Amino acid sequence: MARLFTLHPENPQQRTVDQICQDLAAGAVMLYPTDTVYAIGCDLNSKSAIQRVRQLKQLSNDKPVTFLCSSLSNISQYAYVKDPAYRLMRRLIPGPYTFILPATKLVPKIILNPKRKTTGIRVPDHVLCQSLLTTLDHPIVSTSARLPEGMHHSFSATRSPDNTVELFDAFDPLVDILVDIDQEPTDAPSTMVDLCGDNPILLRKGLGWEKIEGLGISE
Repeated sequence: MARLFTLHPENPQQRTVDQICQDLAAGAVMLYPTDTVYAIGCDLNSKSAIQRVRQLKQLSNDKPVTFLCSSLSNISQYAYVKDPAYRLMRRLIPGPYTFILPATKLVPKIILNPKRKTTGIRVPDHVLCQSLLTTLDHPIVSTSARLPEGMHHSFSATRSPDNTVELFDAFDPLVDILVDIDQEPTDAPSTMVDLCGDNPILLRKGLGWEKIEGLGISE
């Protein structure tokens, strides 16, 4: 049974944030809200926790896992960013955008695309996420909270649960921490852009898509 932490959405209590981050540093897996969907997450430095996240999502080892960074300068520690990519990200960060970038050696192999050596990185526009990132001082893994196939619940495994009660009930036996900010989850993913080449390529339209129209991103 997971521990439930309730925080204020705009002014999360630091003492509670500290406790969550202590648990994450010790290898805990959490269900938490972001500026897009509720996500399953853990400390990027905990390989055992990342493996649990992969198992929850039933991800094969050739599928990369996205993680959150606190800022654009923080991204530069974990990815190689060319000048055009930097200029584009500077216009969009923070926000609901996932950038696919070549990874540095600080990124654990367990979350990389093994063929391309790339990773997905986001800088969320979300008070709680930023508080967790600042306190933990590590990136946080972030993968949408959809149940693995075969889980027998009252909703389909191919979609997100409709509300936080349903969501928490489903994930309570699967994670260590439930984070509640008294807001309903959305089912809208981030917009995903590949920045590995010379020209940005749109991989997925999601939240914030309208803002990137006209920025020279190929579909």
